[in-house]
Amino acid sequence: MSAPEQTIKTAKIGMIGLGVMGENLARNIERNGYSIAVWNREPQKVDEFTERLKGHQVIGTKSPEEFVKALERPRKMILLVKAGQPVDWTIDQVKPFMEEGDI
Repeated sequence: MSAPEQTIKTAKIGMIGLGVMGENLARNIERNGYSIAVWNREPQKVDEFTERLKGHQVIGTKSPEEFVKALERPRKMILLVKAGQPVDWTIDQVKPFMEEGDI
């Protein structure tokens, strides 16, 4: 499955984790007028999500670096992954690309 064409270049908010909660919160954020970038450690989930929301204000990303670069500064990110080691792993993935002032 190829990634759908994106209509926006940067997003106001970023969502890490496209499980049930992350996907529904991302949809709600977009539905309320905010552009959103999404990243999930399983790229297939990003493809499926962006395909379902084709034509909406959604940017699907495949890497932590691409995700962080897709966000307007100061970057605002929401992390919805399982507690414990997955949180630490995810923070370690995005931290090298973050800057002072990012949330």
